[in-house]
Amino acid sequence: MKKILLSISVILMFLTFSCTSPVQEKVAVVQRPDTSHSNAFYISNRPPLEPLAFIKLPIGSIRPEGWLRKQLELQAAGFHGHLEEISQYLEKKDNAWLDPQGKGEHGWEEMPYWLKGYSNCAYVLGDEKMIKEAESWLLPVMRNQREDGWIGPEHEKSGIATHLRGRADLWPNMVMLTCLQNYYEYAGNDSVLTMMSRYFKYLQTYPDDKFLVGYWPRMRAGDMLYSTYWLYNRTGEKWLLDFAKKIHRNTARWDTGIASWHNVNIAQAFGEPATYWMQSKNPADLQAAERNWQTVRRMYGQVPGGLFGGDEDCRPGYTGPRQAIETCGIVEDMLSDEVLTRITGNPVWVDRCENDAFNTLPAAFTADMKALRYLTAPNMPQSDSAAKCPGIENCGPMFWMNPHRHRCCQHNSGQGWPYYAENLWYATPDNGLAALFFSAGEVTAKAGDGVLVKITEDTHYPFDGKISFTLHPEKAVTFPLYLRVPGWCERPALEINGKKVAVEAQPLSYIKIERKFSDGDRITLTLPMTLRVQQWAQNGNSVSVSYGPLTFSLKIKENYVRKGGTDRWPAWEIYPASPWDYGLVPDEARPENSFKVIRKEWPASDMPFTLQNVPLELQAQARRIPSWKLDEKGLVEKVPVSPVSGCGPEETVTLVPMGAARIRISAFPVCEK
Repeated sequence: MKKILLSISVILMFLTFSCTSPVQEKVAVVQRPDTSHSNAFYISNRPPLEPLAFIKLPIGSIRPEGWLRKQLELQAAGFHGHLEEISQYLEKKDNAWLDPQGKGEHGWEEMPYWLKGYSNCAYVLGDEKMIKEAESWLLPVMRNQREDGWIGPEHEKSGIATHLRGRADLWPNMVMLTCLQNYYEYAGNDSVLTMMSRYFKYLQTYPDDKFLVGYWPRMRAGDMLYSTYWLYNRTGEKWLLDFAKKIHRNTARWDTGIASWHNVNIAQAFGEPATYWMQSKNPADLQAAERNWQTVRRMYGQVPGGLFGGDEDCRPGYTGPRQAIETCGIVEDMLSDEVLTRITGNPVWVDRCENDAFNTLPAAFTADMKALRYLTAPNMPQSDSAAKCPGIENCGPMFWMNPHRHRCCQHNSGQGWPYYAENLWYATPDNGLAALFFSAGEVTAKAGDGVLVKITEDTHYPFDGKISFTLHPEKAVTFPLYLRVPGWCERPALEINGKKVAVEAQPLSYIKIERKFSDGDRITLTLPMTLRVQQWAQNGNSVSVSYGPLTFSLKIKENYVRKGGTDRWPAWEIYPASPWDYGLVPDEARPENSFKVIRKEWPASDMPFTLQNVPLELQAQARRIPSWKLDEKGLVEKVPVSPVSGCGPEETVTLVPMGAARIRISAFPVCEK
């Protein structure tokens, strides 16, 4: 009996110890989430498709705050949120997108281009007025589907920018499919699934020689391929996989190389083979996306800012930092990076998206987002309305900040920030959550065994590397939490509830924290930012300077001169009101030691991408280069080959993040000592 009582006592002591022992956490460094599992709560790839590494959360799960929310609010209040007042293509009277027979004066890409950004901005902000306005376009498109399954315009009249007529041109409908998918993800309207299925069944009847004819549909059909997999994952209709094969075999051959040197085609379609890889499982398809990216950057992207010179097309001999990218190209490249992040799990695509988003996208608009320009370059110390061809391929006022012009970019540019906000967090195949694109805000999603978890994120990233997460699960729950380590970060630091946790995470990896999370648990990730100087040997040995994910430009005083537009929506030219013709004088042995980091207060306006409010600057030594000028058309001359002789006396200059500089020098010559 005594032995039995003793055994019971031991068991009770063990149970008491087990219940009161500290939470055991597992912290590991991984290259990808484990895709052998299947998320129980969010839609991912159905077999036989390759599983997704990261799973997009339903729209509305993520609420951005801080500077990102401010950008979205500015977009809603700016020209894009009011484009119906400006654009003839958004007039509802006689619009083919709203007509039951698809007839009308306007019925090409402009409306769905605009709606894609407008509706998602509305969803992310929770703006009911904007959502109702978006539905005033979406719902008629859904109601007006023809009996045979066709959707959208027949556009036999005007409003079309190619030779294609009627149902031959599938391109504008590809954009509308994205709008419908986003609406389903936000509102859960099952009519979207029925409509898309009927439409694809109709297209399945097209013989191959009549399918994807014309330039734009063939180049950009990767968008429709992605839509097909999106629908398959929600309906499980097996015939959709045959339709996907049909799309891929009739699409431009991005799987064998660069199918087009048009900058937006590249940005939008370079990853098409990786999308098809989900079905083909051929490693060559997955590798093709990376090869395409590397090819373009090697030939035309040896410049800071994340993008490449394609104004409007990439041209041999036009490879320097004065070559520009369309605003369309910026936002499409960001979207491609976001999709490839989900497909591959490779964090390099997040780095590349951030490079575009932080260093180029903000500069394509005025700070109040009431105007945009068609083209933006790393080096453009003047942004006026004069034509710059042939130095810039496109003639016309391509550098003019004008909300009334730049037709495709005017409508399409609005997708950039909303899609970025929707990709801040992901679900993972093992019922976890992942923070990849860091921003202040909160996410609410199911994790573990289905517990609803809210995580608030406090940070001024990318201007600061400290990111704090506070967890609020409805009840204690165990799940894995993934935190991305950027490629530029060597020694991230981690704290859990104020206690330092040893972690040796290499750049381009994920810190995986698996533990039982309780309400109020706090995780702090610190990504130390260091100065880096990169030499661009193919462009005159010019150099650029980065700190963390931000690349810097000379701080040039901006003189805005009104040129056209209306009083409500004015257009602007921007002229330099201070010298811009500087070369840097870095230390030859340790060039990163040549710059001093100056931190300033965070702006109350939450508008850090402005010269007036930027919270981070660098001081550097520089010398003016009298021989470096603007040409007769106001285009900056090619960057002088370094080292440059004949420079002026040494001065101290200020550098600011290049995303905050609407006129800028970001690829610097180096002056002789």
